[in-house]
Amino acid sequence: MLTYGLYAVTARHGDEVAAMTANFLTQSAFTPPMIAVAVELDSKTHRVIEACGQFAVNVFESGQRELAGQLGRKSINKPDKFDDVPWSPGPATGAPLLKDALSWLECQVRNKIESGDHTVFVAEVVEAGVNREGIPLTMTETGFRHSG
Repeated sequence: MLTYGLYAVTARHGDEVAAMTANFLTQSAFTPPMIAVAVELDSKTHRVIEACGQFAVNVFESGQRELAGQLGRKSINKPDKFDDVPWSPGPATGAPLLKDALSWLECQVRNKIESGDHTVFVAEVVEAGVNREGIPLTMTETGFRHSG
């Protein structure tokens, strides 16, 4: 019964790129602007964020259930998640910014907290942009029961 948005959390370390669909994400401070996102310990995205200390958050648009599902699959089962997903490197972090996302945030990790089978990364928003106006995708719309 908790309401959540859905986001693509992306990271890049050298030539390695990673993405996951996340809903455990929230704003955590105004000054400086901060967010917190929980990332599964055994995910490729977790490993890449740990290696580079930065990531991007891409806001899915209403109707992008298929894209959220594609990026939400485990990398071990779907190593080619970025096939047919246009993106460009973010100006501040180089993390993938999805061209079809409504908007994006680039973030630098400032702290982390172990939380069960996840790490909560607390990060400062260092760059942000809007690709277009629209309505964000929610868990309710997709019918997903869990995203992470």
